[in-house]
Amino acid sequence: MNKTVNQKAWFLILPVLVLVAFSAVIPLMTVVNYSVQDTFGNNQFFWAGIDWFREMMASERMWDALGRQIAFSAIILAIEIPLGIFVALNMPKKGFWASFCLVLMSLPLLIPWNVVGTIWQIFGRVDIGLLGYTLDAMGIDYNYTQNFYAAWITVIVMDVWHWTSLVALLAYAGLQSIPDAYYQAAKIDQASRWAVFRFIELPKITGVLMIAILLRFMDSFMIYTEPFVVTGGGPGNSTTFLSIDLVKMALGQFDLGPAAAFSIMYYLVILLISYVFYTVMTNLDKRDGH
Repeated sequence: MNKTVNQKAWFLILPVLVLVAFSAVIPLMTVVNYSVQDTFGNNQFFWAGIDWFREMMASERMWDALGRQIAFSAIILAIEIPLGIFVALNMPKKGFWASFCLVLMSLPLLIPWNVVGTIWQIFGRVDIGLLGYTLDAMGIDYNYTQNFYAAWITVIVMDVWHWTSLVALLAYAGLQSIPDAYYQAAKIDQASRWAVFRFIELPKITGVLMIAILLRFMDSFMIYTEPFVVTGGGPGNSTTFLSIDLVKMALGQFDLGPAAAFSIMYYLVILLISYVFYTVMTNLDKRDGH
């Protein structure tokens, strides 16, 4: 017997589809259009094919920015994931202090990105910043506007301060979902603290950790505002990540064709790596289901 399917539910999501079309699809098509054409002004375009993509693939500037971006994201993940898990494991599980810690951990996440950059820009200044003045008084040469290592350390510490809370909160939520029966069984077996973490807590929070890794990778790989406000991409090009380099190319040099090709390649890299994470998460869910 044929069943009648009611398609009226599509009208409920139609406003969302329209918003997505105007906010994502149409701008993306505009970028694609610029990536295969050249213009000399006066709204006159000429077909360029894949010339801009070839130019970007051969661009040492883009590969250098990609290398810096990958290094930054790798360092961020290597620090924030273990640190977030450590913080979550040591947070109170219930009572007043649990609520207090949750509120405290949420505060950095509420600060806008440009404000975070401004805070650390002032904080690291040698003349008026607490961090810069203290390090200078201790005889440590710290100048994030002129020193390569100081700039990288400042940007990394700033991101760790801003986003470790997200990993900690996700890991904490995963830990809270573990039934007490697991801990009681571990206590009866006289399992060590490491054994409890290795065989009970870590497997149970793997799903939320994959979400945390995915979110932190995507955000760190697209970071722009914070390092731009603090260092402006300097000293030299030492902190010129992909997003900063792309903005300089598009707005600073007004090379719309190469910038459009650059942005599409940038988008595809993020999409590919996000798909890998999604596949891994899906396989983990299937394994846990069995």
